[in-house]
Amino acid sequence: MSDTSYSITSVGPSDHYIRAEVDALLEQEGIHRDRNLDYTAAMLDDDYHVIATGSCFGNTLRCMAVSSAHQGESLMNAIVSHLVEYQYSRGNYHLFLYTKCDSARFFGSLGFSEITRVPEENIVFMENKRTGFHDYLARLAKESAAVLEALQPAEANADGRSRGGKDTRIGAIVMNANPFTLGHRYLVEKAMEACAVLHLFMVSEDASLVPFSVRRQLILDGTKDIPGIIYHDAGSYIISSATFPAYFQKGDNAVIRSQAGLDAKIFTEIAATLHITDRFVGDEPTSLVTGIYNEILSTELPKAGVTCHIIPRKESDGKAISASTVRQYMHDGKLEAIRPLVPDTTYRYFTSPEAASVLEKIRAAEDVVHY
Repeated sequence: MSDTSYSITSVGPSDHYIRAEVDALLEQEGIHRDRNLDYTAAMLDDDYHVIATGSCFGNTLRCMAVSSAHQGESLMNAIVSHLVEYQYSRGNYHLFLYTKCDSARFFGSLGFSEITRVPEENIVFMENKRTGFHDYLARLAKESAAVLEALQPAEANADGRSRGGKDTRIGAIVMNANPFTLGHRYLVEKAMEACAVLHLFMVSEDASLVPFSVRRQLILDGTKDIPGIIYHDAGSYIISSATFPAYFQKGDNAVIRSQAGLDAKIFTEIAATLHITDRFVGDEPTSLVTGIYNEILSTELPKAGVTCHIIPRKESDGKAISASTVRQYMHDGKLEAIRPLVPDTTYRYFTSPEAASVLEKIRAAEDVVHY
């Protein structure tokens, strides 16, 4: 039977019957349904049963399955075509997808290229640009080259490292900075105590209350007096809706662990390109997501020769400095309370007229605490 006999429909929050059918199909096919989805499509047979499904979150395709009773009918092709058309309609052209290891070849035939895989989680991460990840790595290397040449002594090795002491260490931090606090500043300072060069990846997706343009400028302003930093916009490959959406929204532990494992695997390839030897992360015991992420990094990065340092949080009045606390004060209209928690550059911005729209957004948010 041809897939043209079946209809594809979007599934809304109130479509309880179809949602239950989608969940049953995914479970039947051994796929864990993400909580973080912003669009779901279902293909229905004549008896109104779901025989194929697929979903989106951000610029990713995920949770795709076809009933085993309908294999060989090209239903997955129709689902993928529908999801791609939907993504294009909302302006997303660089697309990513998750699939099971034994399905990677099929999606390759539809124009997706493998970025990496995590066999123990049975996940393959793919994109619809053949050289997308390669081009991203090349961009990072180009951004680094000029800075390394200026920073390193004449006797430096070709990869930018010199002999002996901390000059042999190249560090990395991935920072959302929502917003930039003295805790973030402290993490940078601790990394620079051990490393001569620090790659600072700024999470560039606008999935936070403070927009990226502001977060980026606050990071630059708050660290401009520290030599040896190479700044990178993280793009879609580090902590984004593609690699790690649970960082921004609630999800169950199994999803968080698989996404954190994927993000760690991608970072090891970035580390190899940039000769990164050390990754620095801040301890955050109040955040479930960060706790699991740090655990995964501590396990996986050393396998690739990268030392993972979990740095205790800087404190103020006996409490760890947290961006969540800063946002809560902003939400409650207590701007003066953030002064001891943030650099002067951050405080000046949020007490300026320029920050009015950002503060309005934070005050209107129902929940400003990082999960």
